[in-house]
Amino acid sequence: MANSAQARKRARQSIKRREHNVSMRSRLRTAIKNVKKIIETGDKEKAQVAFTQTVSTVDSIAEKGIIHKNKAARQKSRLSAAIKAMA
Repeated sequence: MANSAQARKRARQSIKRREHNVSMRSRLRTAIKNVKKIIETGDKEKAQVAFTQTVSTVDSIAEKGIIHKNKAARQKSRLSAAIKAMA
């Protein structure tokens, strides 16, 4: 356990930050799953709409440093390729 007041505060802050990051990462995974689910149904228009919303989510989470920018680019690229392959 932290001994100084500063260390106790930093421990509290890190717990709070971790919980926030976990929820943001979960939101990201859910958005990606939703797009994949729509792609499986075969509705290209719905998939495109969901993809644009997901891109926004992925970019904001990458910008905050919760995931790496290259991982964000890779996820967007794979989803885009899957949507293009539908036609």
